[in-house]
Amino acid sequence: MEKRKYPSVKSDLYNGYVEVPSVIRKASGILINGKRFKAFMFTTDIALIMNNDADAIMAVYPFTPHPAILEAITSVSTIPVIAGIAGGKTQGVRSANMALFAEAHGCKAVVVNAPTPIATIEKINEVIDIPIILTVVSEYTSIDKRLKAGVDIINVSGAGRTSTIVRELREKYPDLPIIATGGPTEKSILETIEAGANAITYTPPSNGELFSRKMMDYREKEKDRYEDD
Repeated sequence: MEKRKYPSVKSDLYNGYVEVPSVIRKASGILINGKRFKAFMFTTDIALIMNNDADAIMAVYPFTPHPAILEAITSVSTIPVIAGIAGGKTQGVRSANMALFAEAHGCKAVVVNAPTPIATIEKINEVIDIPIILTVVSEYTSIDKRLKAGVDIINVSGAGRTSTIVRELREKYPDLPIIATGGPTEKSILETIEAGANAITYTPPSNGELFSRKMMDYREKEKDRYEDD
């Protein structure tokens, strides 16, 4: 099928946004309640959340999930948010309440970490009508019981073994929706997609890295201006 061309419009001030690698668009995507997602940006930085071209924000962080954080993220994001709501220490009723809070604030799905107990997944599944995503960090993670408890999508984050884990899951579960970290290069992202990932989470440069690039650009412009004078 011939690839269609489409017009592109960028405003003067917004054209410095963070772009996800174009190779991610080769993924099939996952249809969640009528909207297709291929590229998830993994960040909780408000400035990055407002300036990117991803399909959704993967708002997962290494602290106890808190309503204030989720409210801040959803209040500024112009694209759908996937919210982290449970895992190690945060379990049971608190996780279920966070899940309901996330749904009420328009989140398209919630994420639970690998250690989340089956009982907690069941509680979450009882109170929300949006998908539950389980993060898998190892090929040794048992997911059968978690799928039965209410998990809808798997998110693979296995560092250097991510594509291997994805391939094993795809062989065992041909129709299971799988999100996965793509790694630092287009080659590693493509490898993960070819292993069977339907969508990719992309970690953008930090605010500091982006600022460093901009400062270098400013310095060059100052140098050129000085030489012209």
